Amino acid sequence: MLSLKNVVTCYGTIKALKGISMEIAEGEIVALIGANGAGKTTTLKTISGLLTPTEGEIIFDGVDITRRQPEDIVKMGISHVPEGRRVFSRMTVMENLELGAYSRQGRGSGRKQIQEDLDKVFSLFPKLKERQKQPAGTLSGGEQQMLAMGRALMSRPKMLLLDEPSMGLAPMIVKDVFRIIQEINRAGTTVLLVEQNAHLALNTASRAYVLETGKVVLQGGSQELLKNDQVRQAYLGE
Repeated sequence: MLSLKNVVTCYGTIKALKGISMEIAEGEIVALIGANGAGKTTTLKTISGLLTPTEGEIIFDGVDITRRQPEDIVKMGISHVPEGRRVFSRMTVMENLELGAYSRQGRGSGRKQIQEDLDKVFSLFPKLKERQKQPAGTLSGGEQQMLAMGRALMSRPKMLLLDEPSMGLAPMIVKDVFRIIQEINRAGTTVLLVEQNAHLALNTASRAYVLETGKVVLQGGSQELLKNDQVRQAYLGE
């Protein structure tokens, strides 16, 4: 479904990604793990078009999206939930969700279809329904994470890019968020997950890539990586 081939992305003269390659099949949850500065967030931004690679190619559903604009990539079926949520704080919960469907204008999505998707989001995140008229900036951190995910789902993505969904959340909220991620995946959405909590990521995903300083240094099944001595020492605190 998604293929990165020898992708290089730079910030000025600094190479943040140094020729990474990876494959994500339809229906998978795949995790990216690594230390701060390893290139995890840069990888997601490069896929979603927020950054343009200087080398390599990105193929999604058989189409080269390497230099496509972010809005085109959303229309093609990739939604990005950024690190730190990035909700529109002065707008209501409902307005944030409706903005998520903006890219569907002109693609035959009438109000009925959008309402159906709102109902699905509210079934996943009941608290958002209770707070739909509330300014997004007044929500708790966990509720804002749910809103950011719900907003991304309103574009009807084939693939969801999630950047640090557990950041700053209480353990019980994290448990709820990751249960919902698995539910979204079971409903048919492929997930590429960046998560600082390597143990949580590996127990959620079926496969994972380990990044170090802009390079893929390990890859494999999650259970295999959980038993890998290098991973256990570097990322699991064992």
